[in-house]
This record gives sequence, structure tokens and C-alpha cells, in this order.
Amino acid sequence: MTLPAFTGTPRPFLRWPDVRLRTAADPVAEVTDRIRAIWSEMEAAMRAMPGVGLAAPQIGVMERLAIVDAGDGQGITYLANPVVLHASVELRAHDEASPNLPGVSARISRPRAVTVGFLDQDGVAREEDFVLLRATSVQHQIDHLDGKLFIHHLSKLKRDMLVRKAAKCA
Repeated sequence: MTLPAFTGTPRPFLRWPDVRLRTAADPVAEVTDRIRAIWSEMEAAMRAMPGVGLAAPQIGVMERLAIVDAGDGQGITYLANPVVLHASVELRAHDEASPNLPGVSARISRPRAVTVGFLDQDGVAREEDFVLLRATSVQHQIDHLDGKLFIHHLSKLKRDMLVRKAAKCA
């Protein structure tokens, strides 16, 4: 199913330390036209960043919705209630950032490949394998849905340093 075109201005990105960024999002009961409209708005926000994925809580929508587009020709994957079902033992390091914590990034190691279960844009339960940047992005988005940011994978010292630096960029 094609998502409706979003024609407005997307909601602004929440800024750390907004409590919603530290709160787990609510599960989606079913994929409806309302959910598709949120995904469409999320796509517009992601393109404006630009980025390779976005989770609904980043724009203040507290539902377990995410999108991933790593620019690898596979297009956008729309995910409701995503969950990692399997993760590779092999790790891959990648520089991660978030518009919710502007001006900072950090190198994070995550599983190189993951299998994720989710509801797609048609409301169909699916499992999909994500590798490399798509794997990094989907794990990053699931962290947001669980109330975590990439900085939560860092030591307290490094995390505090990045939060202070981001506050100066605000």
C-alpha cells in the first residue's frame, strides 16, 4: 500500500533531555490510515534531517513506529512494533548521531546483522534481515522506541561530555 503524501511541516524534533525521549513508546494495536499518515510525516522529517531512519518518539509521537532507509536502493522500510528476533555475534562500529541531541556523535558497536519482526505498512506481520547500515539504523530506532539514545551505549563520562557539548549547540 502506498502511504499518503505528507504536505505540511513535520513536527519538530524533541530536544534532550525531554522526558519522552527516555520513555518507552506504546505498542500499535493495528496499522490504520492514521498510522500511515504518521509514517508519512516521519518520512518528511527524516528527509529534512537528512538521516537514515527515524522513530516516532523523536517527534513526540509515543507509539512504536519507525522507518529505515539506508540509501542502499532498498527504499524505506516502515515498521510498527519492531523487535529484534536474532542478532549476529559479529559487531560493526558506526558513527551515530541524533537530531534530538544536535551537534554530537559517537562511534557505537552493534550487531552487524539482525532479524527483526514487525508489522509492515499493510499491517502484515513480517520478519526481515537487516545488515550493515540498515542493521545499525533499525537497532538505533528500536532504542528510541525503548526510551534510549545512542549515548546510552557509552560510558557515563563520555555520555556526560556529549550532553554538555550538545547543550552548547542548542
